[in-house]
Amino acid sequence: MATLWGGRFEKNTDEAVFAFNASISFDKRLLRADIGGSKVHAEMLARQGILTEEEEARIQQGLDAILSDVEEGRLEVSETFEDVHSFVESELTDRIGEPGKKLHTGRSRNDQVALDMKLFTRQEAIELDACVKALMQVIQQISEAHIDTIMPGFTHLQKAQPITLAHHLNAYFEMFKRDRTRLRDLLSHMDTSPLGSGALAGTTYPLDREWTAKALGFAAATANSIDGVSDRDYLIELLSALSIIMMHLSRFCEEMILWNTDEYRFIELDDAFSTGSSIMPQKKNPDIAELVRGKTGRVYGALVSMLVTMKGLPLAYNKDMQEDKEPVFDAIDTTKACLTLFAAMLASTKFNTERMRASASGGFTNATDLADYLVGKGVPFRDAHGIVGQVVLSCIERKKSIEELSLSELRAFSEVIDEDVYDAISLETCVNRRETTGAPGKTAMERALEENRRYLEKD
Repeated sequence: MATLWGGRFEKNTDEAVFAFNASISFDKRLLRADIGGSKVHAEMLARQGILTEEEEARIQQGLDAILSDVEEGRLEVSETFEDVHSFVESELTDRIGEPGKKLHTGRSRNDQVALDMKLFTRQEAIELDACVKALMQVIQQISEAHIDTIMPGFTHLQKAQPITLAHHLNAYFEMFKRDRTRLRDLLSHMDTSPLGSGALAGTTYPLDREWTAKALGFAAATANSIDGVSDRDYLIELLSALSIIMMHLSRFCEEMILWNTDEYRFIELDDAFSTGSSIMPQKKNPDIAELVRGKTGRVYGALVSMLVTMKGLPLAYNKDMQEDKEPVFDAIDTTKACLTLFAAMLASTKFNTERMRASASGGFTNATDLADYLVGKGVPFRDAHGIVGQVVLSCIERKKSIEELSLSELRAFSEVIDEDVYDAISLETCVNRRETTGAPGKTAMERALEENRRYLEKD
């Protein structure tokens, strides 16, 4: 059991207590961030005259060698240490001697782990952003290919009005665009370095916190040393952003699961992203979509876990805060995997355009357009609404669609109806007359897709 403390203790820590207290089994994932922060800290100590140039050079070489050896498999992070910080300092001291013991000057594990988590989270947020963008590129490609593919739009899971597949998918494009904004907001909110905050009250050493902040890529040093070591807001914000991303993915998956059913038959999932049944040979199950939907709850759980952990903690650092790492790591890994697999699954999906169009022609999706037609003929909308309701009821009784009624049958409901009604309620007209911003009309969608292209290119 290797620790960085113990001088005031008269007996060794119980082995079960040490195992329960230790975090190295999971915080070893912070090795690269820990070494990166230590290298900048050592450089600053030398700049301030706290270390000699020779000591700093030996520390830098030692840290580089440790990182290289671990990443290339020559050195294993030993779980006999309490945490990754203990491992690095011990390994460094074993390699270079006395200068290794000076690295921790002016620093506490409290500000060290706070820095490590910020460095790690910053990099992960950038990678998550790239995953979301990659999914948006797939959505854009499919949308561009299906700007004329008519399908029913739904409310309450009931057919409502005809739209296009491009229009439907573009709704998710907008959702994921907001998700990227949340990730970028997170990066701006966590853009301060806690290094130099010490345990909670700073240090008497003449540290240059502003220099280390800039060297580590932060805008500034944290303004309060207590906040510097006890802030985990950014992790809660990250988990919130990931939960919303997963919620959007889950909604998308739910629709793909429905569309894949025999009742809908809007899509066919690629065999590579489906599984079969051990007893029913005909089955082709959308397991990836279902798992993404299921794993959404797992990410929600991480967010709730962090909120509950932090809600009653007094300032400053408390050991409870060690519980931030496992849920954060798991949520990041889960969201990355879901984004990557979902994008690949979506890219390989086949869309049954004929079935979509046939579905749009049923369910009276053009009823609103018939009401609009009547309004155009001078009928007040509320009266037009009532007339079309009667038309629909009659169609249900006759088992016909609106466009299947003869002109004389339609005129029985309103004398203003004329031959031009059939063009007015055709699916193409219903879709393409809707040209306002955000609508499914072809011109409106071409504008939206062009804006999407510019967004993806400039970013």
